[in-house]
Amino acid sequence: MQAPPEKHFDVLVIGTGPGGEGAAMEATKQGKRVGAIERMTQIGGACTHLGTIPSKSLRAAIYRLMDVNSAPVFKQLGINLEVSFRDLRRSAQSVIDQQVTMRRSFYDRNDVEVLLGQARFLDPHRIQVEHPDGSVTIAHAKNFVIATGSRPYRPPEIDFSHPRVFDSDTILNLPETPRSMTIYGAGVIGCEYASMFRNLQVKLNLVNTRARMLEFLDDEICDALAYHMRDTGVRIRHNETFDKLEAFDDHVVLHLKSGKQLKSDVLLWANGRTGNTDSLGLEQVGIKPNHRGQLEVNTHFQTSQPHIYAVGDVIGVPALASAAYIQGRFAARYLGNSNADQFRIQDIPTGIYTSPEISSVGKTERELTDECVPYEVGHSMFKNLARAQIMGRPIGMLKILFHRDTLEILGVHCFGVNATEIIHIGQAIMAQPGTANSLLYFINTTFNYPTMAEAYRVAALNGYNRVN
Repeated sequence: MQAPPEKHFDVLVIGTGPGGEGAAMEATKQGKRVGAIERMTQIGGACTHLGTIPSKSLRAAIYRLMDVNSAPVFKQLGINLEVSFRDLRRSAQSVIDQQVTMRRSFYDRNDVEVLLGQARFLDPHRIQVEHPDGSVTIAHAKNFVIATGSRPYRPPEIDFSHPRVFDSDTILNLPETPRSMTIYGAGVIGCEYASMFRNLQVKLNLVNTRARMLEFLDDEICDALAYHMRDTGVRIRHNETFDKLEAFDDHVVLHLKSGKQLKSDVLLWANGRTGNTDSLGLEQVGIKPNHRGQLEVNTHFQTSQPHIYAVGDVIGVPALASAAYIQGRFAARYLGNSNADQFRIQDIPTGIYTSPEISSVGKTERELTDECVPYEVGHSMFKNLARAQIMGRPIGMLKILFHRDTLEILGVHCFGVNATEIIHIGQAIMAQPGTANSLLYFINTTFNYPTMAEAYRVAALNGYNRVN
């Protein structure tokens, strides 16, 4: 039998999602010969094909539909558009195609060879790549970056092959808009999909296994999201635990350990994710994933094998595409023996695409209280901003946390339209050297009017008045 072909690289990246792309592109800039392995038929990973891009494209399509149906001029004319879920979902495909084309060009321009197939370690410096046609390539490398991402956790007692049972990878394949839905899990994914389907007038049960939703956020932001969701008709059930699921031809019934039974057209299971490590042959290199399939890494993203790095969702929190990309760049810069400290790894903003959006950077009130930091709060309510009134998006607020004595900005939290864009203004100011008196920047700076960015000046003045 003929021996499989062999290829040699300085750095081999497993996965071409944001983490893998960041690592591959940065490694080429370090003068390394780089290869990438992707088990899907196209590059981009789950982020491009199953997660961020399709779900956010769907969200945008739903928003456009809402804008038309809520516009006074169309209401007066009796116009009310009804668009099927399948048609809304179809709008995302063109975005996916554009993203794949663009990202493929990155690999081509930087001479990164992409091997399509399943990767499996043979020993600390060799990987076997089994291609879709059954052929095999052996790839050698000095360093490896594992960026294989994660997938929805699927409890064995739930039949995910049933046509009324979905997870976040399959929910976008809904044949039609359901009348009712139960979402089990009120994390980021569960909350985002709850907002989207409620905006389609789907009757929603959102089951939270904890006392509060999104507990890592600032308490006031958590409360605002919960209030708004309830106000729009979402039925939130906290501190509930799964018992069993009954799936029928025309509905499902979710049984909770409290005795509650939730009947709906479909179930979306959104409780937890598992790292994609089970097929990598990590036992061959002495790396053991945790019970969630995730890899433990040090501050330089090295696993227990120093020449093997891991980035992105496969290492757990924060499990954001933006975080994965900069982690990949950091790892490639570090293994290239170049200065990686310039990357602001700890200052990654949170972006949650609920309705409205949530974004934050820096400390929360809870954290500052626990650390006994003397802080003050400045608020700007969107209902008072001319731009929010013009846009018809009055729900939301911008919140600045700052040190009472030095006026250093310690955290920015935003809930409302364009929150994930607005947050970067605060992030940029917080990142500047000599951040004492940084609150005064917003007080003394002229903002275009009317804009959402003006919220910073309003919040800064509101907070400054509390300490003077």
